[in-house]
Amino acid sequence: MKLLNIHHIAIICSDYEKSKDFYVRILGLTPIREVYREERDSYKLDLEVNGQYQIELFSFPSPPVRPSYPEAAGLRHLAFAVENIEEAVRSLLEQGVEVEDIRVDPFTDKQFTFFADPDGLPIEIYESPGTKGQ
Repeated sequence: MKLLNIHHIAIICSDYEKSKDFYVRILGLTPIREVYREERDSYKLDLEVNGQYQIELFSFPSPPVRPSYPEAAGLRHLAFAVENIEEAVRSLLEQGVEVEDIRVDPFTDKQFTFFADPDGLPIEIYESPGTKGQ
């Protein structure tokens, strides 16, 4: 098997409208399509990330809570590359999102930080190679 790339990332949220607002308005992802699946009592919103990747945002009635802290087995976090981490952090803070202090990756010397979506899913922003600091 030869994997080509990541096709999509699926996220189940507890409050669909709140998460939809977070991913679209705050993070700036572009909606591609939104469907309501009556048989599952579930919405599915496909989101575009800079024309390359897709995030699927799902709602389901009463999804179980997934442990995040302390570190739990399974998917650890979702990471987005940004050109300028200070601008990204400033934008998040202006919109009321709590952001951890910026740190430096000891292996790449790039800056990164974390914040959480409305359900506490850890999200990382990482200053991408070829940008500031190179």
